[in-house]
Amino acid sequence: MPMADLLIAGLIDDNRDTITAAGTLVLAALFAHLVDRMIRRRGRVAGERAGGQGLSPEADTRLRLVRRLTFGVIILLGIALALGQFDAVKRVATTVLASSAVLGLVIGFAARATLANAVAGVLLAITQPIRVGDLVTFSKETGIVEDVRLAYTTIRLDNGRRLVVPNEKLVQNPVENHTVVDPRVQVEASVWLPPGANADRAMELIADPEREIDATVAEVDRFGIRLSAYLWCDDPQERAPLAARLRAQWLRKLRAEGLSSTAVPPFDPEPAPEPEDDPVSEGDRT
Repeated sequence: MPMADLLIAGLIDDNRDTITAAGTLVLAALFAHLVDRMIRRRGRVAGERAGGQGLSPEADTRLRLVRRLTFGVIILLGIALALGQFDAVKRVATTVLASSAVLGLVIGFAARATLANAVAGVLLAITQPIRVGDLVTFSKETGIVEDVRLAYTTIRLDNGRRLVVPNEKLVQNPVENHTVVDPRVQVEASVWLPPGANADRAMELIADPEREIDATVAEVDRFGIRLSAYLWCDDPQERAPLAARLRAQWLRKLRAEGLSSTAVPPFDPEPAPEPEDDPVSEGDRT
């Protein structure tokens, strides 16, 4: 047998456990990805069978949780099988199992926040007070639920930022869900008229019976008159663009009728304080 073959055989014999463990990890990762793709494909097929509208928010939220739990369990089993190839790890595992009660207390205390978030994520997926695609308000921030993961939930705010909230916080604090019953949301748009403007004529221009838009006087102060109207929107993501289009349309109509209007009240800064007299005496000036 050539010397190179002997060296390779010796290396394989000396590192058989390491090679087996690495192969186990690779196979576990491939199997996890395969199962995830199968679950995702089944969900897509189910959505197509439901009239091509895709999965409902409830089914989509549960499907995401099932995918991630399955993927995580397969990877953890692969890691356990890989570590089981080493005799030293087996001895440590035997010792650990002998004192499993103490170990459970230590791990539970150290990972309390992580476990609490994971349990809360499962509860959110089962009870579904919020779902993927819902318009929610949490801690005075309003946005659309983009993803519900096992440990945290991502909310896309109106300005494009992402609010990442631990699931335990969502379970412990009140969350206002605007679309949990009706997927439609109510959009408010407002324009300002200068003081003394003809509000009645402006409301006639804004009103649109076909779209069920009825303008009202929402506020009157020293800045002017604020007119506001409400409109139902089928897609929560279109709230801000719809309100912007309505404001632009109203402003064009108002300007065409000679009614000057602004989107927000003018800024009225505080008057600057008058400078105080210089306390320096005449003798010091000279």
